[in-house]
Amino acid sequence: MIRDLHVAKEEEDIGFYAGFVGASYMLGRALTSVLWGVVADKHGRKPVLVITLFSVVIFNTLFGLSSSYWMALTTRGLLGLLSGMLGPVKAYATEVCRKEHGHLALSLISSSRGIGLIVGPAIGGYLAQPADKYPDIFSVNSIFGRFPYFLPCLSISLLAVVALVACFWLPETLHIHTEDTILDNSTEDVEQTISDTNAEQNGGGCLSLFTNWALMSAITVYCIFSLQDVAYAEVFSLWAVSDRKYGGLSFSSQDVGSVLSISGLLLLIYQILIYPSVAKSIDPITLVRTVALLTVPLLSSYPFMPALSGFILQLAVNCASFLKNSFSVTTMTVFSIFINDAVSQDLRASANGLSITLMSIFKTIAPAVAGVIFSWAQKRQTALFLPGDHLVFFTLNVLAIIGLTFTFRPFYTRSCRTKH
Repeated sequence: MIRDLHVAKEEEDIGFYAGFVGASYMLGRALTSVLWGVVADKHGRKPVLVITLFSVVIFNTLFGLSSSYWMALTTRGLLGLLSGMLGPVKAYATEVCRKEHGHLALSLISSSRGIGLIVGPAIGGYLAQPADKYPDIFSVNSIFGRFPYFLPCLSISLLAVVALVACFWLPETLHIHTEDTILDNSTEDVEQTISDTNAEQNGGGCLSLFTNWALMSAITVYCIFSLQDVAYAEVFSLWAVSDRKYGGLSFSSQDVGSVLSISGLLLLIYQILIYPSVAKSIDPITLVRTVALLTVPLLSSYPFMPALSGFILQLAVNCASFLKNSFSVTTMTVFSIFINDAVSQDLRASANGLSITLMSIFKTIAPAVAGVIFSWAQKRQTALFLPGDHLVFFTLNVLAIIGLTFTFRPFYTRSCRTKH
């Protein structure tokens, strides 16, 4: 899309401009996530979900109709500002079911990312530039010919319409557990519960989140791995479509979409069938440390893949993509659980909103920096130290090592709620 908007003077600069489009969404989300969390804690989870989905319908459609780089940048930024779903939906997931199933609920939230990685890349890869790919169906003079990225965006907006309609059947969960307590306990217990709850709410409110070290340390690690994950996602697509003379794979957008869809399908299977068993048998923080260590040799193998071809290349890329995404989802799921367990229900959406805000700041930095480093690496193919894309994947490994370091004391402290 950046190439077709003709904002980059040279092919090597495409990654630079693409990074800022990715960053604009995260910047918008960083500015408002805490606000959406507070709104969800005060007025309910459901209204925030409805507002977010409505904004997706509007601004995602406008993004597909972008005729200039600045329009694309602006519509993505506005979409980020109104994207308040992620924090409240994590709180909702643990509240809509019984406490003993809370960890499974958050695991399913992460599994939805697997569905997104199947559907999203497939829609983008196969529906972008329809007039070029399917000239018998789409005319060059039609709206899909004049706006080659409108069709995939329209498809996503229609999915958002379906989700928006489905929201009206969702039950509100704000304070549902407090109500259950009132039904189950005696009058004296209820009075004590309400007194304790009011004291907790009046004891600093959202400001108390910043003094909760178990929460803040979990958010810190969550942000570091999110930074690495988003930087990898940005780099992977740019690396895969770049020419082999620059160390890439010379893939088409359809090839990239296929790889991401296959790895997304495998990720969904992993998250539903394999992850629950693994999580039960291994201490969560040990699991995070293990996948962080395994990430290093995995990412180190990427710069050598252009030497492969045919079926061997497809197998290597698909396996590597699946493993990297499964490592990321495992880490994100574990720390989503830690974040929810570190606070009481009345601050849960706010805590998740804070985590999304800080994570979004990191994710704002990630695409921009990744794009700049990728563009720089493209121009140093003959360097003696870390030539070409070796530099890119080395940087990603540095982030993985930093994240691993922050899972140990004194940087990280687990909440007493998570030690069961």
